[in-house]
Amino acid sequence: MTTAATHFPPTSEPIPPLQAGDHLTRAEFERRYKAMPNLKKAELVDGVVYMPSPVRFRHHSNPHSNLMGWLVYYSAHDPGTASGDNGSVRLDLSSEPQPDAFLIILPEFGGRVVIDEDDYVAGAPELVGEVSASSVSFDLHHKLRMYQRNGVREYIVWRVEDRAIDWFVLRGDHFEPQQAAPILKSEVFPGLWLDTEALIAGNMARVFQVTNEGLAQPEHAAFIEELQQRRQS
Repeated sequence: MTTAATHFPPTSEPIPPLQAGDHLTRAEFERRYKAMPNLKKAELVDGVVYMPSPVRFRHHSNPHSNLMGWLVYYSAHDPGTASGDNGSVRLDLSSEPQPDAFLIILPEFGGRVVIDEDDYVAGAPELVGEVSASSVSFDLHHKLRMYQRNGVREYIVWRVEDRAIDWFVLRGDHFEPQQAAPILKSEVFPGLWLDTEALIAGNMARVFQVTNEGLAQPEHAAFIEELQQRRQS
């Protein structure tokens, strides 16, 4: 006598894949993202999933590398700060972007973010940078409003096709653009100076030269001392 095989129901439902345009909570976005280890980049902006197109060299990859190089160079001379490249940031319950670049003051030095138990940055970085195609990109619209609402203090958008760099500073609860100038200077990170024309041209030797000029200013030395005092306290 044969006995029919017993079939048990599956213990869990399969996890749906992320799709551009999905409307999800941050928790569900993370659940689906983690189930797709081969997916390189996906972002949740105001509850909507964005999945960028493949990255081109001159339009994104190289500018991104140079932007990161500038931030890494500054951070290397400024103990108490750290840069991030394409790291997911837990902002609010409906937003988890993956900025091209960001710069933070480390929590132990009095920074605003925390590195949570899952090793995510939680909270708004002091400075965020995005490499964008042009002024019509959602980096200057949906993302700008998201970063503004969550209190990012400085926001840089490099519009590659327009050959322009916008640097926004949070005033109260609104971003205001810095006035155009040959050299733009951070208000949050003393000494973080940027020759925008040099960066756009890919002249990194000049970019670092100008950053060195900023690092040599007394305001930068005072900032380092302040961070050390915060750590001791």
